[in-house]
Amino acid sequence: MLDRTDPEAAIAEAAARYSNWGRWGDDDVLGTVNFIDEAKRREGAALVRRGVSFSLSQRFDMDGPQKGWRRRTNPVHTMLDTGTDAALGNQGFPHGIGGADDVVAMPLQCSTQWDGLGHIFDHGKAWNGRPAEQVVTSEGDLVTGIEHMAAPVAGRGVLLDVGRVVGEDGELPDGFAITEGHLQAAIDAHGVAVGRGDIVCVRTGQLTRARRDGWGDYAGGPAPGLSFTTAGWLHRTEIAAIATDTWGFEVRPNEFDDAFQPLHQVAIPNMGLLIGELWDLDALAADCAADGVHEFWLAAGPIPVTGAVGAPVNPIAVK
Repeated sequence: MLDRTDPEAAIAEAAARYSNWGRWGDDDVLGTVNFIDEAKRREGAALVRRGVSFSLSQRFDMDGPQKGWRRRTNPVHTMLDTGTDAALGNQGFPHGIGGADDVVAMPLQCSTQWDGLGHIFDHGKAWNGRPAEQVVTSEGDLVTGIEHMAAPVAGRGVLLDVGRVVGEDGELPDGFAITEGHLQAAIDAHGVAVGRGDIVCVRTGQLTRARRDGWGDYAGGPAPGLSFTTAGWLHRTEIAAIATDTWGFEVRPNEFDDAFQPLHQVAIPNMGLLIGELWDLDALAADCAADGVHEFWLAAGPIPVTGAVGAPVNPIAVK
């Protein structure tokens, strides 16, 4: 049982018990993504049978969920050149050629994204025990920048549709804490295994609800998510990464009286776990429910923004 009044002790105990510091050497920059080896990628690629593909990304536009919390805004898309410019001959190109060009300004974690290993610290320590002030400076993440994840995050994906298995009408209510028991119930219901090197996608159904009822506080408010008590499962299974259809991955409000994202504090800087948020798992989940297959090839490399502590991703699942 969690002592709701003492998050500090619970975090310290879990951080020590589930630490992967030094596991892949002092210079490691990949954390649990090290579990995805060449054999794991071949295993994932062999899952492609029908050739049907799914984008697991939400849209990047002004109609997104962001409301300014921590200065996060929705993407601002601006055209630099348009068809009107071409038709009016304003572009100065020869022989009738014209074109369009555009620019986007946005926080890197405003829509579907990965949290980089430099995103969260624990008492001033970044992943692998490095001093936070030496890792992330005004110049960005000098050590574990998200660019290191651009190539290796591809392999066997597994969908755990906890919303369908445990929830009512395919959705979990806000504030619902997903325990190891709930994860195992989904594993059993789907007839799928979860283990070393897997990229696990957990559907809660909150995005489904937000699309139906409006964004509300989807970006930062109450949400279903993983319980703090799943830290042991995340470590023991040796999964490479985990992503959810929610803003914060873990249950909100958090399970302590005075805490902010305690599972992040254990999972990222201590475990080295790659965490994805704001993923769109609905179309994939519907297909998995229809054919009973909850494993697939998943390519999910982030945009390699040098030194970024998180970055957008368009994950592609292929079955």
